[in-house]
This record gives sequence, structure tokens and C-alpha cells, in this order.
Amino acid sequence: MNYKRETRKGDRQAVKIALYGILLSLAMLLGYVETLVPISLGIPGVKLGLANLVNIVSLYLIGTGGTIAIALARIVLLTGFAYGNMAMMIYSLAGGALSLALMIFCKKRGWFSQLGISIIGGVGHNVGQLCVAAFVVENSAVFTICRFCWRQEPQRAP
Repeated sequence: MNYKRETRKGDRQAVKIALYGILLSLAMLLGYVETLVPISLGIPGVKLGLANLVNIVSLYLIGTGGTIAIALARIVLLTGFAYGNMAMMIYSLAGGALSLALMIFCKKRGWFSQLGISIIGGVGHNVGQLCVAAFVVENSAVFTICRFCWRQEPQRAP
């Protein structure tokens, strides 16, 4: 539906607000579902990133400003108030900010498809959280966890 052409200005604003509300509630629902799925990869705090789906959809559906507003509201409401604490919110804000910045940049450049932009967002979220962790513990050794992401073939004995 092309709501810009078929409705009056006041109705368009109502449709826009309703769409933002639907996307925010979907992001919060997926964030809650994410907490219910147990993933054991040996790294604490690893999640599927289901709320990232809403960021991708909103980036293509409503644009940059709305996506930033939805992501910020989700992080503050879900991580800050519902399921986390201030430290978790800071980690999530840093990851979300870097993730969104990379996704917006790559989308504007047209370098990747939607799948590629989603992957870039996930990687950016992880890197943003690692940067905050390195700042908090005042040690860059937290980046050594990245070594475990790439598996190498084991050395064979001669």
C-alpha cells in the first residue's frame, strides 16, 4: 500500500506511528524470544540476533531515522528496563550504534544485499561490544576471542 498517495496528511502520520509501534513491539517480542533460546557456545551472552531482523526490515521499509529510533527504544526498554541493567544497556548501545552505522553506510553505498547487510550488522554489534569490554577492563586482550572465530586445521605430527 502506498500510504503517501492514498491518504490525507493526518492519516499518513497515524499510519507511520502505527508502523513504528508495530516494528518496536515486534523487536521487543523477538528480543524476549531470544532470551528463551539457550545457546551454549562457550561465550557468555551469545544470542541469535533475532531483533536484528527488525532493524533490517525497518531500514528498508521506513528509512534511517525510524530505524535508529526503533533500535534505540528497543535497547533502552528491553535491555535497560526489562531484562538487564545499566552495564548491559551500555554494551548493547555500543553494539547497536556500530551495527546501525555499518548497516546504514553499506546500504547507502549499495555494496551488499540485504543478507550481507544483516551479516555486517551482526559483526558490527559484536565488535562494538568487544570495544566497550576492552575499555571497561582496560585491556585489549578481549579481542583474542576473535581468534576462536576462525578455525584452523590442526597441525599434523610428522
